[in-house]
Amino acid sequence: MPINKTITLQGGAVETGKVLNEYYLLPAKNGESLSKTELNVPSGLTNLVNCEEIKGKGFFETLEREACKAIFENKTTGVTATTELVATETNPAILNVANLFFGEGSAITLPVRVHLKNPLLGSSCYVGSTSSPIQLHLTTGTTKPEPPNKPIKGNPGKVSVEEEKGYEVDVLKENSLVDNSFSAPVAEGCGEFFSFLIDPILDAKIGLPAKDGYNTAILNGTLKTAEASAVVASEKF
Repeated sequence: MPINKTITLQGGAVETGKVLNEYYLLPAKNGESLSKTELNVPSGLTNLVNCEEIKGKGFFETLEREACKAIFENKTTGVTATTELVATETNPAILNVANLFFGEGSAITLPVRVHLKNPLLGSSCYVGSTSSPIQLHLTTGTTKPEPPNKPIKGNPGKVSVEEEKGYEVDVLKENSLVDNSFSAPVAEGCGEFFSFLIDPILDAKIGLPAKDGYNTAILNGTLKTAEASAVVASEKF
């Protein structure tokens, strides 16, 4: 799925005390540590659900197939996917500055879930959860996935120091964070009352659960870091 809109990751950082240059990522003051950016799923429901994939002539197979058609074979087919952060005290988001700059190991660890939205899917259709997240270990270095995926390489980017509102800000431009060695759990809550019918259809179509070696995440952009005083000062302007 192409990321064709800006996704913003923001928040504070405090040393973990476990590893040098490693920080826990603290929630943003406005509650949006990861912006709720809705991305369009190519082809929408028509690409995700094919009711004819439900085989069999028995009572339950026929019921499931007809229920699927009643829900999905209509004009409301557009689907969006929103990546949401589900970090907790026991599974926090982590930033390792050394790994980020030198392209070794995990630079940013993000536990996330993907929220699939459509009037017919309902409001509780997710891939991943707080208890069973999609655990991303994004790196600017080279990944080591299980096959059939092959190693891919990120990029620390170009480092510069810029001035914003009278404060120095460290900037990484043309940064690329990658991970293609993570797993993904099954979909849950899709179709609300009909989730027991729809979840398995989505799982079969998307290939869930998906083991390490079958998934890829690539996030390109610009990273900025500054002292807390600079961030607080910028909020006043």
